[in-house]
Amino acid sequence: MTELAVKVTGLRKRYGDVTAVDGVDLRIRRGEVFGLLGPNGAGKSTTVGVLLGHRRRDGGDVTVLGSDPATGNRLWRSRIGVVWQDESAPAELTVRETVTHFAHYYPRPRDPREVLGLVGLADRADRRVATLSGGQRRRLDLALGVIGRPELLLLDEPTTGFDPAARRRFRELVRLLAAEGTTIVLTTHYLDEVEALADRIAVIARGRVVAEGGTEELRRAHGRRTRVSWTEPGGVERTEWTTTPTRTVAALAARYGDDVPGLRIVRPTLEEIYLRLTGEAAADPAADTGDEAGQDGPAEGGRR
Repeated sequence: MTELAVKVTGLRKRYGDVTAVDGVDLRIRRGEVFGLLGPNGAGKSTTVGVLLGHRRRDGGDVTVLGSDPATGNRLWRSRIGVVWQDESAPAELTVRETVTHFAHYYPRPRDPREVLGLVGLADRADRRVATLSGGQRRRLDLALGVIGRPELLLLDEPTTGFDPAARRRFRELVRLLAAEGTTIVLTTHYLDEVEALADRIAVIARGRVVAEGGTEELRRAHGRRTRVSWTEPGGVERTEWTTTPTRTVAALAARYGDDVPGLRIVRPTLEEIYLRLTGEAAADPAADTGDEAGQDGPAEGGRR
């Protein structure tokens, strides 16, 4: 986990007068599941395109699996798997024919039967791609992304159209690949998916990385306040917004004993942190009150 699969320093890319990527730095370790988040137009797709060698950069240094993507050869490309948002499978072939055909592009592919089982398409192997549902086609795209046994797998909105069972299977597959040492870069708008799978996350906004770290690191650095609620005698519910929830709970325990009635602790979600970092968040519900109660324990009576 100490060797870097991706190293990006000062990446810049312009399209005419528009700066799409403005000094992005990334360090992604081998075997890591890395979430790359950001709103549309933030620079994610451009960054991924540069990592793959599909787009030329205007500045900065980029190394992917030990090579500069701008000069990566065919063997280097065979070490990378990609699942794009757009479907890539020919509609006329069967599922089995498609996966078997793509396997021939790689020096040491997985067994196509194994891959179809991993993505939940074993029972659709003899169906023509044109007859598959949208979610099933997305599973086929995922199969094509992993058939080459990639060292680095880039997943761009991979679970669009998945039902809950398919989404669960996808998570199991990502964990399996990561356990085998595959480095995975995941871009998605399903933040619960990132929270469940990613070892670390980078949030890109306006062409720059505005935050990076594990979910807990992001909570500590950018989560602001935690909501602590409890029930006063007589059934009155109280709430404190606090940046020190442990201290608040300790003060409540001192007041009520070990069993604080109706105690609920709601920490900031990754979605709330993401929206705040990208400038899309609604106002903090405690921000306009000037209420700092909970900094040193709950104020007498609390706040309703």
